[in-house]
Amino acid sequence: MNSFPFTAVGFDLDGTLVDSARDLGPALQHALDAIGRPAVPAEDVVSLIGGGARAMLERGLLLTGGPLPARAFEAALAGLMDHYTAHIADHTVPYDGCLQALDDLAARGVALAVVTNKAEHLARLLLEKLDLTDRFAGIIGGDTLGAGRSKPRPDMIVEAIRLCNVGGRFAMVGDSTYDTGAARAAGVPSVALSFGYNDRPAAELGADAVIDHYDQLVPTLLRL
Repeated sequence: MNSFPFTAVGFDLDGTLVDSARDLGPALQHALDAIGRPAVPAEDVVSLIGGGARAMLERGLLLTGGPLPARAFEAALAGLMDHYTAHIADHTVPYDGCLQALDDLAARGVALAVVTNKAEHLARLLLEKLDLTDRFAGIIGGDTLGAGRSKPRPDMIVEAIRLCNVGGRFAMVGDSTYDTGAARAAGVPSVALSFGYNDRPAAELGADAVIDHYDQLVPTLLRL
């Protein structure tokens, strides 16, 4: 157990730990319905996720007729967030094998952290409702460190390493270029999930390794 090559591992949240499109999608639809926009096809919702709710709404608007004036956009965003907060864990679930992988890492003495561009209070609310909070030594959201310091900047990973407080090596697990870019900027290795909300084909995300199921995570980390 003590020979495991990493003492801490960070995880993105949406599209990495949990399949949250199940609740983000309806929140986006609620906001679009309120301004008379057409529905986004369910199969397209995943491609809109990444970088936070504001970015998701911007993409949804471009797909359904174009951007809104600033004041109307902020009102639509507020409606989206109100709906999402009220229904944040109605259908969201951890990915298959995720909890077992977290248990395996914890049994090996590895500290775990959440490193997400989701607002910290929403990340904490979701993790609490899914009974996952106690698994993590640190939860860092896109607004935790202030403006301009979210992924793909390295700042959040540096903070995760500080919160884990175990020294040694850190690895980042995610599903997008936000995650792999932050890992590269922080000088740590990354593992990409092919089944997440990839903003590029998984092989093109720039990760050190790509996995297709959580049962591959620990063996992959052992090889890095």
